[in-house]
Amino acid sequence: MNHRERILAAIRRQPVDRIPSDMWATPEVIDKLFKHFNVNSMVDLYDRLEIDGIFGIVPDYIGPKIEQKDESIRYDEWGRGWKKQVYNTGIYEEQVVYPLENIDTLEGLESYQFPSPDWYDYSVLPAKAAQFPGRAIECGYTALFYYHTMLRGLEGAMMDLALRPEFSMWLIQKLSDFFYEYHRRCYEAAKGLIDLTQVTDDFGSQIGLLISPKAFEQYFRAPMQRAIDLAKSYNILVFHHDDGDCRRLIPSLVEMGIDILNPIQWRCGNWDLDELKTSFGNRLAFHGGVDNQITLPRGTPDDVRREVRWLIQSLGRDHTGLIVAPCHNLQAVSPVENIIALYEEVVHSG
Repeated sequence: MNHRERILAAIRRQPVDRIPSDMWATPEVIDKLFKHFNVNSMVDLYDRLEIDGIFGIVPDYIGPKIEQKDESIRYDEWGRGWKKQVYNTGIYEEQVVYPLENIDTLEGLESYQFPSPDWYDYSVLPAKAAQFPGRAIECGYTALFYYHTMLRGLEGAMMDLALRPEFSMWLIQKLSDFFYEYHRRCYEAAKGLIDLTQVTDDFGSQIGLLISPKAFEQYFRAPMQRAIDLAKSYNILVFHHDDGDCRRLIPSLVEMGIDILNPIQWRCGNWDLDELKTSFGNRLAFHGGVDNQITLPRGTPDDVRREVRWLIQSLGRDHTGLIVAPCHNLQAVSPVENIIALYEEVVHSG
């Protein structure tokens, strides 16, 4: 099997010659790995580590010039502002400007300039996909709750759901309309070339959900279903990323038709991976699982290898339905030796 075939077979819960793998990592980690292996591209790095991988493509922004009001802050087409924050282990771009945080009326929302699907050049997508022959291609990112919080701020978004249902529904529907048309154009421009898309969000925290299942059903299920149905109409698989303890939402997400769940942060909450496979393994594939809070940064290479074997024996026990990867971006505090051990063990045990 080539890399793409292995990834897609695992997602479809079909036989594979070995368990596939993927990688998410911060720029500092990528730089360290490039230097360690003396490579200068992600494809070359994946080849050295025998990572199958999923490669993302996006249309080019061709919309109105974005005004940069402060040289220390990067603004995007949504009016969000991002500032680089320096920590001991790396530089992270964190959001500091929330364009709708001081707006509390529908009239105020209506005056905000939402991005238009016309602001993007979709014709570049086939050429971008062609850069990764034999690899699985992902295009698209629908994340309604996440964008709600990035526009309103987390506190404002959470208060909206409790106190301003009409206001919330209007904003979420507006986001849904944009994402629907944006992704429809992506799928048309790269028809037959896109394997996966993300209909995704961050509903989980370290110890439970950020919103109740009732709020999920009230505000987010229908627009997410709309995005899933659009992807399915183009025969595109649906990748759902959900940080933290999202365990209580999995039955609903499976009913809605997601194909693969990421990142399986089993240290967040009460996860039984054998039970997860038993309950959902006939309808759902799993991506991630290698702990990024303790095992990868603080463990030994042998600890990492044991964890990879445990994941394969639980989530991949039928030798399919699993793509091994870190349970979020590899961080600079994780030793290179542990990262190498992760991928060596996938090849050895898978």
